Amino acid sequence: MATQQEIAEFFAAQFPQANCTLLAIGDGGATVLRAIGDADLRPGGTVSGPVLMAVADIALYAAILGEIGIVPMAVTTSFNINFMHKPDARNSILGVCKLLKVGRTQAVGEVYLYSQGSSVVLAHATGSYHLPPR
Repeated sequence: MATQQEIAEFFAAQFPQANCTLLAIGDGGATVLRAIGDADLRPGGTVSGPVLMAVADIALYAAILGEIGIVPMAVTTSFNINFMHKPDARNSILGVCKLLKVGRTQAVGEVYLYSQGSSVVLAHATGSYHLPPR
């Protein structure tokens, strides 16, 4: 298992472009927060799909690292997202992940995305990761 601080340091060193803050890790899950700026918006004043997908993938990766430790070569093998509501472009995006399975070679989880301060689900994502020998 990796601590919140260890995962945050790993992300800062290896994925500085992620721009996510790790708010919580543990109990088979993770919560991340992504501040939104003008570069994250698409025409129409909504948060772009790639930004939302990145938040979901980072939350899933963080949850997995929280369970198995810092394993850089754990990689996404599948990812699906359903966009349900338009994000509020004035608020950060919150990604809340819950792991469904962590096995020897595969981990599967789901992520709910919210505009910070709202309980309306913006998107629901599921994904799986291949886990290398450890």
